[in-house]
Order: sequence, then C-alpha cells, then structure tokens
Amino acid sequence: MDNQVKLDAHGEMLLQQFRRLRPKLEPLAQEAYDLLRHALREQGIYVTAIEQRVKTEKSLTGKLELKGAKYKSIDDITDLVGLRVITFYTDEVDKVAAIAKRLFDIDWQESVDKRKLHDLNAFGYNSLHYICRLRTGGPRFELQMRTALQHVWSTIEHDTGYKGDVKIPDVYMRQFNRLAGMMELIDDEFSRLRTVLTDYRRQTLMLVKNGKLDDVPLSRDSFRNYLDLQPFDRLNRRIAAVNQAEIWPVSVMSYLPVLESLGMETLGDVQRLIDDNSDDAHQLALSQLAITDLDLLSSNTALQYLCIVHVLKHGGGREGLKTLFDHINGESDANAMLADMMMEQAKSLPFMLQGGHNI
Repeated sequence: MDNQVKLDAHGEMLLQQFRRLRPKLEPLAQEAYDLLRHALREQGIYVTAIEQRVKTEKSLTGKLELKGAKYKSIDDITDLVGLRVITFYTDEVDKVAAIAKRLFDIDWQESVDKRKLHDLNAFGYNSLHYICRLRTGGPRFELQMRTALQHVWSTIEHDTGYKGDVKIPDVYMRQFNRLAGMMELIDDEFSRLRTVLTDYRRQTLMLVKNGKLDDVPLSRDSFRNYLDLQPFDRLNRRIAAVNQAEIWPVSVMSYLPVLESLGMETLGDVQRLIDDNSDDAHQLALSQLAITDLDLLSSNTALQYLCIVHVLKHGGGREGLKTLFDHINGESDANAMLADMMMEQAKSLPFMLQGGHNI
C-alpha cells in the first residue's frame, strides 16, 4: 500500500511489544472502567459519560512514526489504554479525581493538570490527565477528566481543523479565542449557579424546619420540603375517620399550581390555608362522605377540601369552584356540574351562613 507507514527498526520493535501486550489491555480497560463507574455511583456522582478504549495498532503506528525514538519500551507509552470521564460541572472534575486517587496508583510525574496552563486558546484541552495503574499491577493507563462543555469544544476544534496543518488566519484565530473564552466563562458560571442554588435550597430547608414559613417563597423545592412535615396529615385522618377509610398515598405536588392560582406566594400562606380552613373543610367533607360507604381516600383529599373552602370563603362561588376544578382535573364541562353539586352541599354549612355566602 502506498500510504502504509514505514517504521524504523526501533519502531518495529515497539510495535511487536504492543502486539504481545495487547491481550492484557482489553481486560485492563474493562476493569478500570468498572471500578470507576461503580465508585462514582456509590458516591452519588452522576456524569454525562464514562468512556474507555484501547489504542488501535493503526493509531499506535502513526504515533511511533512521529516520535517513536522517545520511547525505550512499550511500557513508556502511557495511553495504550485510555479512560475519559465527562462531568456536567467543573467542580465535579475534582471529585472524580479524588475518587481516582483512592482507586488507582497515580504516576504524579507523568500526570498533568492542563487546567492550570491558562492558555487563551486551550479551553478544549483543559482536561485533568492522570497516568494510573491498577493497585493489582499491570500496564499504566491514562485517565482524562473534563467537563461536557470542554469536551464539546475539543470536538469542535477537531472538526473545524483548528489544530490542523494549515495555518489559520489571525482574524479566525481571534474568533476562536473569543469563543473559547466565552465557553470557559459559561462553564464556570454553571458551576457557580449550581452552588448558589444548592445554598438556597439548604437555607430554604432550614427555614421550613424552623417554622419561618413566611420567609419561604412558594416554589417546587420549598413545597416539596414543606410536604416532608406532613402538613395535611391531621386533616386527612379526621376526614378518613368519617367512614373509617384507608388513606391511599398519592403525590400532592400536582397541587402547587392550584395553590399559586389561589394567590399563595409563601409557605406561610399555605399554612394559613390549613389553620384557617381545617374545621370548615372537615365539615364539608363530613356532609358529603357521611352518606356514603367510601372506604378509600387519597392523601390529597384534605388539600382539595381546603382549596374548596378557601374559594367559597373568598366569594368565588360557582365560577370560582369550576375554575378550581379545571385546575385540579383539567378543563371539562363536568367541572361545572361538580361545582353546582359542591355549592349545594356547602350552602347550609356554618361558614357559608356566617360569611354571607349562602345562595
């Protein structure tokens, strides 16, 4: 073949060593991969990808043609086996590195943290590279750790020929460098934003635990933390006692937009919904359930009755109830009939008479 690479005698000797070593490399790559994947899962670190590969003979031959003279033996080539871990955030690269230190013996002289080079055009190459060996011995292998954005940028550079043989004009080099700087900034900002949000969630959880509910805006995270306190449990048990019914657990998270539609802005508003309306919600449930033999209630029953009473107390009437049921059940003509039935059930209850809401 005309394009076949011609190696000198030393290169041929290294290639023969590789062929003899190759049967050990596939099991090595798989064992290192399995160890790393298991450890990441055990530590609860979720990454976008873990990859492993054994260098092909074609790739090695090309490398030996260019710089085979620098290697005395095949053992000096540290990337015959390569692993790559791609993380979502920059700080997770260091977490993966800490796990790698526990799993493998690291050759610190050969390892390099390219993130510290600070070259303007090096964003896509800012990986952390460890040269490792299994604790049980065997050939060394390379472990690359980088973020998803670094990996994407590296792929873009390769695809566009940025590192190719043709010299790229300065005007295009400048655009590459500007984009690399923007990508690095985005990478850092994603990590910073995650840290800020994590701190916010911790503060929110602490406020909930300390009962400072008026200081906690109503949101998906704060409502989920609030539900850990089982705020509707007592009213659910009171309602279930009407027929000695069993309470069937279901998610109450779907009621978050319902509460927001009722004007709730903080967890304090939700707590006042419970405090101000529980007795009336119980009376309304009693008027409906006492004439049935229903023996199974979902755990969102209490919240539904609380919302109904809230609408009626605030003058929402039939239209307000229909809107509420549209939020809960999805828009349907049946919700108008449900609203009429609920108005009929509620009209003689004390909170309707005292509040002047009787129809």
